[in-house]
Amino acid sequence: MHFEYPHSLRTTTADDYHGHRIEDPYRWMEALDTPEVKAWIEAQNAVTDQYLASLPLRERLRARITELWNYAKVSLPVAENGRLFYQKNTGLEKQPAIYMRDGLNGPPALVLDPNALSPDGSVALMAFAPSPDARLLAYTLAEGGADWQTVHVRDLARGEDFADRVRWMRFSALSWTRDGRGFFYSRFPEPPVGRTYEAALSWHALYYHRIGTPQSQDVLIFERPDLPSWFVHGTVSDDGRYLLIGFYEGATNNNRLYVADLIDPVAPDVHAPIRPLMERDGAEYAPIGVEGTTLYVRSDFSAPNRCVLALDLEQHEPAWRVVIPQREHRLGMVMLAGGRLVTESLVDVTSRVEVFDGREGRLIDRIALPGAGVVAAMYARADLAQVWLTFTSPLQPATVYSVDLDSGTRVAFEPASPPVDLSGYQTRQMFATSRDGTRVPFFVTARNDLPCDGTTPAMMYGYGGFSVDMLPVYRPDVPAWLELGGMWVTVNLRGGSEYGEAWHRAGMREQKQNVFDDFIAVAERLIADGYTSGSRLAMMGGSNGGLLVAVAMEQRPELVAAAVPIVGVLDMLRYDLFTGGRAWVTEYGSASDPEQFGFLRAYSPLHNLVDGRCYPATLVCTADYDDRVVPSHSFKFIAALQRAQGCERPVLIRVETQASHGYRPTDKRIAELADQWAFAAAHTGVPDAELLTSGSRPDE
Repeated sequence: MHFEYPHSLRTTTADDYHGHRIEDPYRWMEALDTPEVKAWIEAQNAVTDQYLASLPLRERLRARITELWNYAKVSLPVAENGRLFYQKNTGLEKQPAIYMRDGLNGPPALVLDPNALSPDGSVALMAFAPSPDARLLAYTLAEGGADWQTVHVRDLARGEDFADRVRWMRFSALSWTRDGRGFFYSRFPEPPVGRTYEAALSWHALYYHRIGTPQSQDVLIFERPDLPSWFVHGTVSDDGRYLLIGFYEGATNNNRLYVADLIDPVAPDVHAPIRPLMERDGAEYAPIGVEGTTLYVRSDFSAPNRCVLALDLEQHEPAWRVVIPQREHRLGMVMLAGGRLVTESLVDVTSRVEVFDGREGRLIDRIALPGAGVVAAMYARADLAQVWLTFTSPLQPATVYSVDLDSGTRVAFEPASPPVDLSGYQTRQMFATSRDGTRVPFFVTARNDLPCDGTTPAMMYGYGGFSVDMLPVYRPDVPAWLELGGMWVTVNLRGGSEYGEAWHRAGMREQKQNVFDDFIAVAERLIADGYTSGSRLAMMGGSNGGLLVAVAMEQRPELVAAAVPIVGVLDMLRYDLFTGGRAWVTEYGSASDPEQFGFLRAYSPLHNLVDGRCYPATLVCTADYDDRVVPSHSFKFIAALQRAQGCERPVLIRVETQASHGYRPTDKRIAELADQWAFAAAHTGVPDAELLTSGSRPDE
């Protein structure tokens, strides 16, 4: 099939990087709101829509994923004053609503329905925090689900909002003072007019907002103008006495730590002096919680697999002691609950949850999980002997459990019940050997009688960066692919933290090529063992994972039949000039540095396309309100790829509207997923026969 792509104007724009002239002919696409860019997007979407509409499985996949998505899903609850607050989507609502109940067994009451505020889902509910007395609810809304958020405050008894509007919040939590009269939050200065969604971000600062006052009167708590790319987070301890301030270097886990003693929780002094607890750079000091005057902190200082430290906040000079030393396996989430420390660790990317004594760090118990899988999230309070966790695996939907630490009982909280029978499928863990000999784990989910004759369509998914674990979790859309006879593969690449900070550092900056080598090694293993073949293999990833997919398809195009880079970081020479991009320099490096320019140029997807080479069929996906990885990355890349493509495989872009980096209303998410899977199916040999039927089973 021959494609006539819309014309993409090439200009003579070029930059000099340390004596190297680098052309940037599509620079004009960075001006997102110009008529020229909007017309180009419309023309590209028209070509993509026409092609996707021709795919036989598109509508069947959309219908099947809609069926699979239609079950109730709940979030971890937040406990305040004996009440639980949580989000729930009954199935196909565009957004989950917020519910409240008295205790674990009380009847749920609807608190806030964002679907009533925004029937089309164009304004997203992003975060919420109930006040300590459970009478007020602070919540944030964002246009198109963008990172920019505006805080609203609702009186739960009246069901009405106060006039308060707190704007320009971003990368922040909401943390109330114990008196329920206000909350701490972090914000950036207002961006330049007309550049809300692409202007570079600097000078994150912590503020306190008192309910009923204008934002102009908010109290500035902490700022560091000399470190413009750092981020600040403020959290009030559960007892309301201490404000803990983490000051983070860019997008890394490395942070400095400060504290303010608010003295009286019911009459807090928000002007209290701030004193440093740790100003050493280059390591993590993540506050866990406070018990009395003892602060617990998770750290990787001299402990790549992390440890738990403690100090007495009444001591003038901080004297740190190790409570839980570094162990063999990477320490993940740590919660303080009723004087105990509850830890989650990964053992070859399978979760283990243990309970330790808070004073001596002595192992008390191990919490039994429902099976082999991962704990994707945890929540606890220092004053409650209870921990909440979300458990999942590729074949088990995310389910919230409440664990009583005194009795050891585990109770499912509104357990998920998806409309599909997955008994005919299994997940197995495997390992590949990367170029330098590193052992790389990955999980394969497929039918029980998976053939090893190279005929199985396979989809690989990975991330590999920013110390983010690629956990093998349940996705409601994946069973539709499995029912087609497909295989789902999640890969645990260097750059994540599955094996601690050393694993992360082995995949960042000048070591970034290791991540791509790991991904390619897994593809080679799948092919060598006969699970799939180069004509049946597809790759998918989002954000940093979009970068991963784009690099892999460029470096080894013969391994891949189809590629789906989603909201990817694709121009590695200019990424740090937009939105929060400069914060990623700690992870990637910057082209402004001569040495770092070299390794960035070596793999930057936009700059390594070769004219006339046959690349995989490619569907680039992005969104118009993505203000984290601006869509110009995807625009420039697909324009260059369409020009370079040396064969008849399609290379297309799909630009979603009223959506952001990670947010889509449910109907749009399902439509986008159906398009991605239909595209992959069309290029990995999935037959158009009636394999995809409601409730289909592999043995039918």
